[in-house]
Amino acid sequence: MQFTIHKPRILNVLQKMQGLTGRSTSLDITRNVLITAGAEKITMAATDLETGFEGSYSATVQSEGVVAINARKLLEIVRDFPDDDIHFGELENQWVEIGNDKVHYQIVCANALDFPELQRFEDVTYLNIDSSALKKMIERILMISGDPNDGRAHINSVLFEKISTEEKNLIRMVSTDGSRLALTEAIIDEQPEFVGESVLVPKKELNEVVKFLSPEGSVKVSIKNNYLIFRKDSEVISVRLAEGKFPDYQQILNREGDNCLKAKRQSLLMMLKRMSILSTDDYKGAIFSFSQNQLKVTTTNPEIGESKEDLEIEFDSEPIEISFNPKYFVESLTEIEDETVIAKIVDYEKPCLLQGENDKTFLSAIMPMRT
Repeated sequence: MQFTIHKPRILNVLQKMQGLTGRSTSLDITRNVLITAGAEKITMAATDLETGFEGSYSATVQSEGVVAINARKLLEIVRDFPDDDIHFGELENQWVEIGNDKVHYQIVCANALDFPELQRFEDVTYLNIDSSALKKMIERILMISGDPNDGRAHINSVLFEKISTEEKNLIRMVSTDGSRLALTEAIIDEQPEFVGESVLVPKKELNEVVKFLSPEGSVKVSIKNNYLIFRKDSEVISVRLAEGKFPDYQQILNREGDNCLKAKRQSLLMMLKRMSILSTDDYKGAIFSFSQNQLKVTTTNPEIGESKEDLEIEFDSEPIEISFNPKYFVESLTEIEDETVIAKIVDYEKPCLLQGENDKTFLSAIMPMRT
């Protein structure tokens, strides 16, 4: 195997791969990137046994072949390489030389035959989604992280739904940690063979997917053979789906008896940031007192002190007092882009629903805290 490639062409890819190759798995070979040289291109592959990535990139190929190189060491070599063109050449006994006339490395490789075979997908019907919109959806939904010590699939996974109605087709993602819920969605232009489907996608794998999504262009998405597949240009990412059932979140959204309030997003955000200063692991809650056009938040921490602050809001219902974790509101308000937010509250047992006044593509549900 012999090829020469432009450094910028693979540097960004190697950087994004590190999340996959850096994970501990049952196979040491997964710490490597598999490089296959073919006709006028090379293919680079990485996997953590749950998510697989494969991309093809143009190169000057003198001879074909395949090698498996430690991904971390290869990144360090490419990142600090002084020239734009880098030559790779396979030697005997699973060694490879990397460099040019001035800089020269000889690196021992793993056995390429030990590299796990990645999933191949045929006869796949894809949906075209704006890449920046999908990237934003995933980043928003991952606001709620999973707990690796919690064995429940719905806590460590995101519900990915394709929803088809007479009025519209949309992609929706829902996440929860038991104390709060986040929902984000995007309308999909009318496309052939759009059918509804719901699956669970591990959160830690979506963390890797979002690294490969660019802020421009479109990406193709499909569900096939227990995998969620993302394809863009010459790159494919496939994520093994989780098994389990997501709670019925619709009962949280479709309810009666809500008391609505409006507030300026930035003012509410900064107020609750200040109220979070005294929070610790043992004292996370704050008392939210809603009254006529006013919100008073009180934080008490016996180990540090207390704080109080008032904020003018639009609220015209009976006074109500509920305890919440203000940090959950801060994280949700950060994801909302509208100048004005709407909050819907019922009582100290039901979650507060938080959403932008105009943008309905993101919603957060925050459970009250027990006092």
